[in-house]
Amino acid sequence: MSNERIGEHGFLADGLTAALVSRDGSVDWWCPARFDGPSVFARLLDDDGGHWFVRPGDQFDADRSYLGDTLVLRTVFTTQQGTVALTDALALEPGARVHIGLRPPRVLLRMVEGLSGRVPVVMSFAPRFEYGRVTAYLAQHDSGVAVTAGPTTLTMSASVPLECRDGDASAQVTVGEGQRETFALAYTPTYGGGQPPMTDVGAALADTIEAWESWSRAHNYPGRYPELVRRSALVVQGLTYQPSGAVVAAATTSLPEKLGSDRNYDYRYTWVRDFALTLRALKVAACPYEAGRLFTRVAQAVGQPGNQPTPIMYDVEGERDLTERKLETLRGYGGSGPVWVGNDAWRQRQLDVPGEVLDAAWTLRNQLDPMPADVRQLLAALADTAARDWSQPDAGMWEARDVERHHVSSKVLCWVALDRAVRFGTALGSPEDLARWASARDEVRAAVLQQGWRAEVGAYTGAFGSDELDACVLIMPLVGFLPATDERMRATIELIEQRLSSGGLVRRWPGDPAGFLLASFWLVQCLALVGEGERAIAMFEGLAGRASDLGLFAEQIDPRTGEQLGNFPQAFSHIALIDAAWLLTNTTCPPE
Repeated sequence: MSNERIGEHGFLADGLTAALVSRDGSVDWWCPARFDGPSVFARLLDDDGGHWFVRPGDQFDADRSYLGDTLVLRTVFTTQQGTVALTDALALEPGARVHIGLRPPRVLLRMVEGLSGRVPVVMSFAPRFEYGRVTAYLAQHDSGVAVTAGPTTLTMSASVPLECRDGDASAQVTVGEGQRETFALAYTPTYGGGQPPMTDVGAALADTIEAWESWSRAHNYPGRYPELVRRSALVVQGLTYQPSGAVVAAATTSLPEKLGSDRNYDYRYTWVRDFALTLRALKVAACPYEAGRLFTRVAQAVGQPGNQPTPIMYDVEGERDLTERKLETLRGYGGSGPVWVGNDAWRQRQLDVPGEVLDAAWTLRNQLDPMPADVRQLLAALADTAARDWSQPDAGMWEARDVERHHVSSKVLCWVALDRAVRFGTALGSPEDLARWASARDEVRAAVLQQGWRAEVGAYTGAFGSDELDACVLIMPLVGFLPATDERMRATIELIEQRLSSGGLVRRWPGDPAGFLLASFWLVQCLALVGEGERAIAMFEGLAGRASDLGLFAEQIDPRTGEQLGNFPQAFSHIALIDAAWLLTNTTCPPE
């Protein structure tokens, strides 16, 4: 396993896939075909999973940052002999502006520049295809090497001579002030993929920087914490598979929620819930074009639910069968196996999904006017699903794998689905539909108010009949089910803060191993809504300060160590930051 912690990695993306780069210059994760494809570098999950590092040969200190509003990473290595900079990026297509990642060349770019002195630099290229199963055949050519294993070919072009042995390649070069050495690693399908592109690394980096910067300039977020919001919006954009518009939950699989545990899941897929929340966050972050365009993708992927449970997730191109399988080739991050491909949550019933989709549609109603026919049919079908199924138990937002329960958050979001459907009026349904939806909405509300409240606990709990607190009920004021100032709601917020929060990090339930960033940002919003603006601001800024030096969040943070845990970077966490920043902008909190 890489010596780097989860949150110490930089994140590169090109609209098809992502790479993670450690502070010491090692590409420790890359699935070059697409986000959920097989890896060629997986050192993040096992020392033998494959890597590609470029770094000084002697001891060094490293300082890194993204170049402006981009996902182009620059690491400055300082040694006794001098200083060099390493610039890393996944290339965007030449001339790409604003609408990035539509046809990227699938090339990983690396450039070393001498800044002072003369620094010995070493390069080690050790791909391990299909999640570490295969050491590939390597063929050397004039400007580099080509490596092939089954359907995947990687072609490296280098400005320095390479030494090849046993399927790996290495190089050593001394880089002086003003000197540049470059590497380009292109992915092509072995059969029918054509020739890899010829890459001028300097020009490709400049083009990629300008593409990201042009996207950022086109989105003028007007609220609080603009730098944090822009960075989070860039991360969400980087997690978007541009051919379909699917936003993956994270770039990785099987990074643990707790070291040594087996709570390791594959997050390289699109959850309808996450996607709906992403659309709202993109609008908040002044990305209405992306939000409106991507909403039609929801309709295409979900289809018409009919009498079956609403599909909750799918892969980046819309396939729903994500059956889990265990990988025996990788030991897992820090030995925290198993490592999984696929996610069996696709089989679950999660009744909150219609509410998230209809709420996103209501937020984006101006972008959906006139409403496309397939979107109208989807929203009406989801409202019917909520009216029909709200009284059923489900797996809940946290995707419990033991038994189904009557989760309060699921009921609340069924109410949201019906409430938003009624608000759409005859644009969505007939007068008879509206009357039926309104009646079901009122039934749901009455059930939650009666059965969700536990007088013995003094709070709304996670499920009907349960005494266990659950942070997911913090959504109740955020979706308009109850005002945060309602006596019972305020008591719930206070109790969750007292019992589930530590250092501003909120656990999902008692015994949850770490603070869940999504729930933590929910508490920020609830505090603002009850009028505690100064505390909300302090908590928000404390959470933002827990991001990595590159402004990246995983799913969770250990309150004791500050270490980030779970798959990385996590779209949910960045979405929640955007939402919280916008709510702070629109409450009575004093301006910055």
